[in-house]
Amino acid sequence: MSGSKPNHKLAGKPARQLLFSEALHQKRPTPMTTETYPSSPSTQPVTTSDKGQSTTTERILHKITAVRQRIEGIDASISSLTLETKSMRLDIASFQTRVTGLEHRMGSLETQVATSQDRDQDLLYLKSKLTDLEDRSRRDNICLLGIPENEEGTDIQAFLSSTLPKLTSLNFDPPLEFQRIHRVGPKRSDTSLRPRPIIASLLHHNQTRQILQTARNQGPFRIGQHEIRITADYSKDTNERRKAFLALRPRLRQLEMKYGLLDPPRMWVTKNGVSRDFYNPEDLKLFLDSFHRQPMDFTSTSCPLDVSGVKRTTEPFSQDWRMKALSALTLTPAKGAEP
Repeated sequence: MSGSKPNHKLAGKPARQLLFSEALHQKRPTPMTTETYPSSPSTQPVTTSDKGQSTTTERILHKITAVRQRIEGIDASISSLTLETKSMRLDIASFQTRVTGLEHRMGSLETQVATSQDRDQDLLYLKSKLTDLEDRSRRDNICLLGIPENEEGTDIQAFLSSTLPKLTSLNFDPPLEFQRIHRVGPKRSDTSLRPRPIIASLLHHNQTRQILQTARNQGPFRIGQHEIRITADYSKDTNERRKAFLALRPRLRQLEMKYGLLDPPRMWVTKNGVSRDFYNPEDLKLFLDSFHRQPMDFTSTSCPLDVSGVKRTTEPFSQDWRMKALSALTLTPAKGAEP
């Protein structure tokens, strides 16, 4: 004990505490550093809280996976819509180009239609002019119907020069002179058929007017057992219009109206002392129909527009008549019309 150095830290403590401290100092084992390793899951015990946490985690992962799948689907849909939108834009651009082209074509067609309408009006006017010129070229002609074939012999001019004064009882001064005479159509060998008409062109227009006036007042005439009629010579269009007017004569007689067919072809109708001219047979037909539907004043302004006015005037062929005749040239001739 004498060789050891005194411990100054223990100085002043009771002997009992000193002895206990030395004993602890001598008996304490030397501390060892030990490494701890995590135990395996199979050996680590699982608690109830750990099970709840794993279930919640799995649910979250499942929801995240579902959300991710939905987002991927939305992305695919957006991509598809983007492609469709681009395709629609291309289609719309193509449609706009086509519509623009159609508008240009429609504009061109409208211009052509307007031009064709003007041309139609011009054609109708030219047709009326040609019809008028043809009728004027035939104004010196007379048409003889019903003269048997071969009745004229070999000299038809001499035959008519002697026959017409007898039929009409007219004394012609100067004597009748003809520019040309001919039968219409090829010669017929069958005598049972209707004889061909004879067209005679007289040299003097006054003689033509005398013959036609006498034929209207005294005709028809007779040669033996054959009935002979003498009429003016008209163009085809004028004949069709005259036939359409003449087909309405029974209705005019039924309504007790006075009427007359004038040249150029137009029908004048008189009732209660008032006369009107009709240039189109269809207008005259509508006018007559109005009397069957309801009583109508003949002087009413609701009559067809294609009339000359309250008082009839026998004016010559003029520009005004040509314009009125444009619509009449397109009529369809009535069937069964009287010649």
